This record gives sequence, structure tokens and C-alpha cells, in this order.
Amino acid sequence: MKTHQDIAVFLLRIALAFGFLSAVASRLSLWGPRSSGWKKFIDYTAETNSFLPSSWAFPIAVLSTAAELSIGILLLLGYQIKKTALCASILTLLFAVAMSISYGIKEPLDYSVFAFSAGAFLLSTFSRYVWSLDRFYINNN
Repeated sequence: MKTHQDIAVFLLRIALAFGFLSAVASRLSLWGPRSSGWKKFIDYTAETNSFLPSSWAFPIAVLSTAAELSIGILLLLGYQIKKTALCASILTLLFAVAMSISYGIKEPLDYSVFAFSAGAFLLSTFSRYVWSLDRFYINNN
């Protein structure tokens, strides 16, 4: 029997997955004219990590995009949720810290990056994930 908590955990997982996938879609111009595009994302990466050499912007952009795509897909499928959600929490906390250093605390608060990170951490703490590959795998082993 599904509980309200099961439904809330499922919705949190799906919301986080689509948050990551939407960001990736925007930088790959999949949202059409509403997309940020790859060039703007690299520029934003350089600004957000202003405390690092600007030559690091491209590698950071590629690595963060790969991480966000992987996390988004794994969360959507519900595979290795605990580990994936913990990685999502750490990644978004790093984003929030970088944004705070470069822009001040208002920017990560306005974009709810700390809340996103906390939500991902919360997701990593549950012991049961309905409607997931994890649940299927656990039930069949």
C-alpha cells in the first residue's frame, strides 16, 4: 500500500530529476528560444567560478553538464537513488557556494539552490522508493 510519504518521495525525486534535465536541455538549446545555449552557459560558468582561472570554465561546464545529465536520468529511472541523491546534494551545494562567493548570497537564495540541495539530501535519507528501478531490483533479489 502506498502512503502519502511514498507519493511525496516519488514527487521529490521526479521534480529533482526534471530540474537537472531542464537545465541541461536549456544549455543544449533544446528549449528553443527560451534556452540559454552552450556559449552563455560557459560564460555563466566562468562568472560563477570567478575565483578560479577562466580557462577552467569549459571543463567545469562539460563536467557539470555530464553530472547533471547523469543525475537527472538516474533519478528519473529511480536507480541507485540514495547514492544519486547524495551526489545531487553535493553538486548543488557546490553550485550554491560558488554562486555565493561570486555573486553574494542573494543569487543562490533567489534560484533556490540551497533548497534544491537540501531536497536532494532529504531524498537520500529515505529507505523506501516506490515506482523505481531500485524497488524492482530490491524486490527481486
